Amino acid sequence: MKKSITPNQIKQNNRSIIYQFIYKSKKVSQQDISYNLHLSRPTVAANLTAMEEDGLIRKDGLIDTEFVGRKAAAYSIVPDYRISIGVEILEKEVKTFAVNLYGEMIDCRIDEIAFERKEAYYKKICDKIIDFKNSLSAEDEKILGIGFAMQGLVTPDKQTILYGVILSCTGLSITEFSRHLPCRCTFIHDADSAAISEMWVSPELTDAFYLSLSRHLGAAIISKGAIVSGKHGHNSTIEHIQMNPNGTQCYCGKVGCMETLLSLTALLSEQETAESFFERVRQNDPACQKRWHVFLSDLAKAVNMLHLVYDTDFILGGYIAQYLCEEDLAFLHGQIQQMTPFSEEPDFLRISKMPLHNIAIGAALPYIQAFLEDAELPAAPNPPEEKQLNC
Repeated sequence: MKKSITPNQIKQNNRSIIYQFIYKSKKVSQQDISYNLHLSRPTVAANLTAMEEDGLIRKDGLIDTEFVGRKAAAYSIVPDYRISIGVEILEKEVKTFAVNLYGEMIDCRIDEIAFERKEAYYKKICDKIIDFKNSLSAEDEKILGIGFAMQGLVTPDKQTILYGVILSCTGLSITEFSRHLPCRCTFIHDADSAAISEMWVSPELTDAFYLSLSRHLGAAIISKGAIVSGKHGHNSTIEHIQMNPNGTQCYCGKVGCMETLLSLTALLSEQETAESFFERVRQNDPACQKRWHVFLSDLAKAVNMLHLVYDTDFILGGYIAQYLCEEDLAFLHGQIQQMTPFSEEPDFLRISKMPLHNIAIGAALPYIQAFLEDAELPAAPNPPEEKQLNC
């Protein structure tokens, strides 16, 4: 026998859909909410009053509406009613970002702290995070969670580093951090984190192959609006596909992996910065242009191979993305056209819309998404007696 829906569940559902409608509309009147959601005015009014008292929404000036003869009071959500924190752990520094319910950065800090697999390191990082949280005047209950973006694969439950050779952190448990922090904590693979940021700024993006071209190479497959994790936790690890059997050694111990050809580490010489390299490329420095075209040619080989497996859009992201231009895409497409048996339009190649700070911000976004999807709102009030809806 199916369980019937209780009046309290209906009330809570009404509150959830009203909140989400305000969230998506950014700024909306009571009349527009009532009309678009087919809810009575008393139900909408009661929920608006209660949500305003709870701090979820606020009156936000006046707004034109076709349902009244004068401007109506506008409502918007309080973006920082809840916030989330993303932390990117790197070899020599830690990036900490706080975002609001719209995924907008509230504040950030970058600390130069060398990674060590020691209790003192974990405690130091957590002390920095708590100090950062306190600087935002955020109570513990306001923090939805803290996501730690790692240069390594993580287990499906987001609690353990499955493979972390770059930082020598394989087997690291999230409890090393969470025991010092007052809220939920999870690990996330840095490439997945970057792809989540990309989906956030491009809501229409449902299927794509995301390439993170940063100090190290990474990738993520986006399918039906979600990251594909794979059966054993090492999905999309294209960085360890061998491209040159006679190439240089990868950090994984094998030789000639994509990582050794398509990362910033492979592109730049020692002590060289990306800024200075690309400045010389755009100034037509022959040596730098030659090196850049070799890199792009190798990238074209990799993209062509992957595109033959998965015919979808390819997003070129990571730290290199900010330096890419249409000329580079044209060169890539020309190289791919020489290799592929199909007549390919260039529209499947795209430059990331969020090349900077995408990993740290992306580590925070899953908590925001969960809050919005689950609508973890305070209990709905009892509305006054329902009256027939008059539009």
